[in-house]
Amino acid sequence: MNVIYAPNEVPENADTDSCLFLAGSIEMGTAEEWQTRILVYLADKNVLILNPRRLDWDSSWEQKIENQKFREQVEWELNGLDMVDKILMYFDPKTKAPISLLELGLYAHTKKLIVCCPDGFWKKGNVDIVCVKYNIPQIKHLSEIRDYF
Repeated sequence: MNVIYAPNEVPENADTDSCLFLAGSIEMGTAEEWQTRILVYLADKNVLILNPRRLDWDSSWEQKIENQKFREQVEWELNGLDMVDKILMYFDPKTKAPISLLELGLYAHTKKLIVCCPDGFWKKGNVDIVCVKYNIPQIKHLSEIRDYF
């Protein structure tokens, strides 16, 4: 397993045949740091993981296109989502996850998504319907991601 955190570049020689993007709830202070669990679950797998949970994130950054750090983060995420062959999307029930909902819509048709949306997520019904319509696999527990590698 190899992990690349935002905003680091994916090396040109990286094996991207089995590449996973960790999309989903990331609201600092509210969302569980679920990405760490995924790293444990996949520690023995040959997979490149793109983790958008930026180690130097600063919540004071203005979320505008003119803010270079913010724009760098968003563009890193969009480029990563395009590059990978699998996207794990987790909807933490304690969050609203508006960007994750946006990304679900953007990537629903790609056949890359694997979704984990536990009971209690405020828009679970919408997520479930999108997953059924676009044949997106859903897992009940994050540990089930192991079955995809």
